[in-house]
Amino acid sequence: MKWSYRCPSCGAEYPLEKSRYLCGPCAAKRGVDMPLEGVLECVWEGEPSGVDYLDTRYAIPLPVEPRYFPAIPVGDTPLWAPERLRAELGFPGLFLKDDTCEPTGSFKDRASYLVAAFARREGIKEIVLASTGNAASSMAGVGAAAGLKITVFLPEAAPVAKRVQVLQYGGDLYPVKGNYDQAFEESLAYSDKTGTLSRNTAYNPLTIEGKKTVSFEIAKQLGAAGGAGPGEGWASPDEVFVPTGDGVIIAGVYKGFEDLIKLGRIKRMPRIWAAQAEGSKAIATALAEGGFGRPVSSSTVADSISVDVPRNGAHALSKLKKHGGRALVVSDEEILEAQGILASKAGLFAEPSSSAALAGFLKARGEIAKDAIVVLLITGSGLKDIKSAMKGLGLE
Repeated sequence: MKWSYRCPSCGAEYPLEKSRYLCGPCAAKRGVDMPLEGVLECVWEGEPSGVDYLDTRYAIPLPVEPRYFPAIPVGDTPLWAPERLRAELGFPGLFLKDDTCEPTGSFKDRASYLVAAFARREGIKEIVLASTGNAASSMAGVGAAAGLKITVFLPEAAPVAKRVQVLQYGGDLYPVKGNYDQAFEESLAYSDKTGTLSRNTAYNPLTIEGKKTVSFEIAKQLGAAGGAGPGEGWASPDEVFVPTGDGVIIAGVYKGFEDLIKLGRIKRMPRIWAAQAEGSKAIATALAEGGFGRPVSSSTVADSISVDVPRNGAHALSKLKKHGGRALVVSDEEILEAQGILASKAGLFAEPSSSAALAGFLKARGEIAKDAIVVLLITGSGLKDIKSAMKGLGLE
């Protein structure tokens, strides 16, 4: 297979090299306090074979050879049927894609895994990133397995569990007096000054590519559960609910299903829903109004999807428009209620940002057929933010 980066906006192609992040001409068009422009996608040509797959069970083509991936079990997380929740909600085709089972307890491990493999192939020794917490702890954990130095810029307000994870894994932590957007700018300044590889979401195209792996797993696991035709082995869900902040996860989910269609393994794109917190709803607002306006300071209990400026907002918005996706907004109260329902009705303790997927589904279920195959993407463990769970229980 031949791999390259391609700009969805202008069609320009670039080699996969460590100094390439954005499409330069398109990136220059970005306005002040606006999402990134010129976000690149990994594209491939040719027919993939077994040597192109990290894991032949899911047959996912990736742009880094298997031998460079660190020895840590990322991916292959459960897609399970919450029997009691299905019965109480009246949706027998409801599934939970449980990425709380990732090594660091977060979906972000999928991106960190690919970025770490790329760094090892290119002889890079240090990776830097900004984060609200999960990407930082993820990159630190995967970096520990890969033998890489990980430097993190993290808002001081990030949950203590996520800060402790970074330090426990041996990462270098720089607290930032400000929000994620400030941390992002400080991490870019560090990367520019030192030449260190940036893992910032959207800015580094590999973060989107790594996250597409979840779509391959969902399609294969649904096929194994009986959703595929005879001999096919793959199946597309009808609806997928994705917790959405900066827009990288939902772009990765779209990329995965696009690749599955390109490979002929599924025939249709599911309807994908971006579930956003009321206090951080830039993408939902842009979808409703036709574009992004001035940023609004974010404020939500769901810290992992809390951003003022969604860095991958423009790219994610284009995917939602292209494929007829939807966006909806849920309140902090609805998120905490959904967190309690997931735990008490399904036995899954998810952090608030993940619970936004269920909160979104509960809000939209009147528009969804009762026999639909629905997947909720559960992206992070509730143990990462005990304080918010205590609030939902009335203990704080």
